[in-house]
Amino acid sequence: MTAQRINNRLAFTTAAAVAALFLAGCGTGTPQSQTSSTPAASPADSASQPAASGAAAGPAASTPASAAPAPAGPALCKAAGLTATTDSTGGGAAGSVYMQLLLTNTGSEPCFLSGFAGVSLTAGADGAPIGAAAARDTTPATEVLLEPGQAGAATLRYTQAANYPDCSLTPAAGFRIYPPEDTASLFLAQPRDACANAGINLLTIGAFQAQ
Repeated sequence: MTAQRINNRLAFTTAAAVAALFLAGCGTGTPQSQTSSTPAASPADSASQPAASGAAAGPAASTPASAAPAPAGPALCKAAGLTATTDSTGGGAAGSVYMQLLLTNTGSEPCFLSGFAGVSLTAGADGAPIGAAAARDTTPATEVLLEPGQAGAATLRYTQAANYPDCSLTPAAGFRIYPPEDTASLFLAQPRDACANAGINLLTIGAFQAQ
């Protein structure tokens, strides 16, 4: 073997050894830590997330208390708590008699009258009406509050039956009076002549007014 080959082999061996040492040094370095590919949530992102399904969204809405019922006002006056009288001082004209029909509150509580009474001539307290019932005049209807002992007044006009030649004259024992919006009645004994003819109207009634 020549000296040049020996030198070339030594040079190659030395280069290989240096390369091996270099690679070994690189392999003993400290490995770098891995970073997560998912970015960390920011405070703003956390605030925008919906609350958990089991968590309360806020204080429970309070249920409003039921309103207290308004106190009841006076009731309508009924026949059972009234008495009926008339005041004939109003006089008469052209064969008619004008009187005030008075309904007095005999109960212990206030009540009110509103509108017109039903009035007819009748054969007795339990008798049937005779002829036509009273027609209503043009008096405007109002509510009349009656304290115990107070009365409401309505103008009642009675036309003499003798004014009508075709009247089937029939004696009546008095007036049957139905307070406004009541199905029970009062009887006021006042004998009058009535006409059995339903087409002849002897009575006219006005709306109740405060006395």
